[in-house]
Amino acid sequence: MSAIGFLILLVLSIVLLMVLIMKIKLHPTFSLFVAALVMGLVMGVFEPEGFTFTEVLSKIASGFGGTLGSMGIPIMLGAILAMGVQDTGAAKVIANFFIKLFRGKNLELAPALTAYIVSIPVFGDITTILTSNIANVLSKRKHISMGKMAAFTQTGLNLTHAMVPPTPGILAVSILLGADLGLVIGWGVVISIIGFLLTWIVLRKWTDKEFIEPVPEVVAEIEETSSNDVKDILISGEDLPGTFASFLTILIPVVLIAGSSFLKMGVSEESALYGWANIFGDKIVALGLGVIYTMILASFHKASVRKSNKDVSGKDPANFREVVLDSWIVRGLNVALPALLITGMGGAFAAVIKAAPAINDLAGLIEKSGVPGLLIPFLIGAIMFTAVGSMTTGGMTAAGVVGPMMATLGLTPVATVLAIGAGTMIFNHVNNSGFWVISRFFNLDLKQGLKYITLPDFVAGVFCFVLVCIASAVGLF
Repeated sequence: MSAIGFLILLVLSIVLLMVLIMKIKLHPTFSLFVAALVMGLVMGVFEPEGFTFTEVLSKIASGFGGTLGSMGIPIMLGAILAMGVQDTGAAKVIANFFIKLFRGKNLELAPALTAYIVSIPVFGDITTILTSNIANVLSKRKHISMGKMAAFTQTGLNLTHAMVPPTPGILAVSILLGADLGLVIGWGVVISIIGFLLTWIVLRKWTDKEFIEPVPEVVAEIEETSSNDVKDILISGEDLPGTFASFLTILIPVVLIAGSSFLKMGVSEESALYGWANIFGDKIVALGLGVIYTMILASFHKASVRKSNKDVSGKDPANFREVVLDSWIVRGLNVALPALLITGMGGAFAAVIKAAPAINDLAGLIEKSGVPGLLIPFLIGAIMFTAVGSMTTGGMTAAGVVGPMMATLGLTPVATVLAIGAGTMIFNHVNNSGFWVISRFFNLDLKQGLKYITLPDFVAGVFCFVLVCIASAVGLF
């Protein structure tokens, strides 16, 4: 199959997926399965080596299992942690902190800027889970659409995920292209925060046009207020934990994962510290410790925990341990299960796409097209991300293609790395597992996901690329 033929097939497969979900009303999990199966079978007809029906099923199964294998437990732990953050009242306290910080205005920036910072060292889906509670609570409190919350929260987290090491993808691209890591981090922060603010300025009014309700399970006890007075907006409650204790529910996994990333950059792989960093920086260990801490915090605030759990589940076990060791897990798994299934099948769809040899031919076409300078790494990064649904895979593939061209094109390593990073923001859509995780935890359907995830990321990616071009043109890197 030619590169153009593969591109046409990819577009048709995505159109089929959208029709199945939006028109036929088939569940997204099975819509993804059908789209992956059809695409694999068509490739089996036109690729020289071909794929048999059983081989396509095997690729779908391995993609599904591989995605769940890497993300399943973290998503479950994150969902359980979210139940604890809700029941202890920590979500209310964190929301109150941001209400005070922003004086009751532009509250969509609270989860967005939190996600921007947290996503630098932390896996994107974990960041989504950790910040979704804040977004849902503030959405209910001030009647802010979850579309607006999702648009800027996921843009913030994806910008640093795409452009600021030590996020694994951009870190690997920096190393592959020999870029100075300090310069990539510094300029990545500057360009991405400016890109975020420009995106917020351009889209903030547009995101007000449609109101999307917050996730009901998360905001069961939160009441709406129409007042603009900070004191009236603050969420009241009895037996609430302190601000620092509340933030620790999120900070423990964040600090452990972040500290591990930075520590491993500065110590030898043979050292004991590197080994400890590997253990405590593991996303399962870090989230697990966050869950344990939240359970301990709950034991100091039993009254509010019992009340919240009863309001949500309708049950009030005689033994308090049943609340944190059973009810939290049951409720968390109920929230996590749809995200797990859709995310896993999204990974299956991506696995079928990655199996196509023509992916690399697409990048080759761009190289031969005569497109000037920095536009080449940007476009290759965009096409690779669009095709495979992974910023890390797309960015590293683009780096492998662009690396040999840098000298000929007169590109510096830092500019090339940042252009690729901006490119991997361009078309965040249905074959990216993160798209489905964000949609689930921000209460978006497919059409709303394309509006409030795909479009804001596209705008932010374009802004960042323009900023990279300007900075490169004036010789800043």
